[in-house]
Amino acid sequence: MELHDVWFVLIAVLWTGYFFLEGFDFGIGVLTKLLARDRKEKRVLINTIGPVWDGNEVWLLSAGGATFAAFPEWYATLFSGFYLPLLIILFCLIVRGVAFEYRAKRPEERWQTNWETAIFWTSLIPAVLWGVAFGNIVRGVKIDADMEYVGNFWDLLNPYAILGGLVTLTLFTFHGAVFAGLKTAGDIRVRARALALKLGPVTAVLALGFLLWTQADNGDGWSLGALIVAVVSLLAAIGAVAKGREGWSFAFSGVTIAAVVAMLFLTLFPNVMPSSLNDAWNLTVTNASSSPYTLKIMTWCAGIATPIVLLYQSWTYWVFRKRIGTQHIADAH
Repeated sequence: MELHDVWFVLIAVLWTGYFFLEGFDFGIGVLTKLLARDRKEKRVLINTIGPVWDGNEVWLLSAGGATFAAFPEWYATLFSGFYLPLLIILFCLIVRGVAFEYRAKRPEERWQTNWETAIFWTSLIPAVLWGVAFGNIVRGVKIDADMEYVGNFWDLLNPYAILGGLVTLTLFTFHGAVFAGLKTAGDIRVRARALALKLGPVTAVLALGFLLWTQADNGDGWSLGALIVAVVSLLAAIGAVAKGREGWSFAFSGVTIAAVVAMLFLTLFPNVMPSSLNDAWNLTVTNASSSPYTLKIMTWCAGIATPIVLLYQSWTYWVFRKRIGTQHIADAH
């Protein structure tokens, strides 16, 4: 296996980690409107991700940085062609971080309500747009012979990509509901499980439709295997919720996200960004990659830094592993 193939796999792993961790992160943000009944319960939900949300975004920075260094042509075409949706995502992530930090800085109800509304929308919008973006990457976009995107924003809003956005929204929200059931105590935990049971079938139907569409267009035996794993693990997650096994449900929903990402990258390879105008203009792991020497240096750096990051982030989750409930929230909040 060539180094550019290795880095294609590593970038897929980074996106898997990001969607697994930021998936329940976004889901919790959406649930502040759907699940929480009052300000205390919103605070409980926010506190479940309070110590970890910013660490989860490290995976996005790593994925973007790895793409820039390993596949500069892919990075240039992707970020120029998808400039507006990626800018919207970036703006949402900035506002979302500010909202987490500033919500409790003042006691006024209007102040806190406005920041809570910001958390909801800046969680929902990226959850949709990431699915739209990856739907377009897999489907192919208007790339010319100079490796430049020649379409417009509205070309990105096609039925396949929109379905992908609905899948990521529902899957992340389901993942968040399972995480809420795993991390909370009391009545909010019971309602989180009930909501997960309602979201599960909707997510399964949308995901099955999207994955079958993907398989029909670009799939092979490997992607079919990933599709089967995704569907089976999602059904297992729903079954585990019904039995009150939140830990198993969270693990299975995580496997579902990993299998979906794996299927998208399997159908994409050896392309990194197909052209819908001419197959000869596809960006591939070969024509979009950096030099072998650059990839070699990156591999050594990643081999040293990645275990440290994984150990630190695992330690963080271990430290903040206990359940929380409204009894842990002071009345002043």
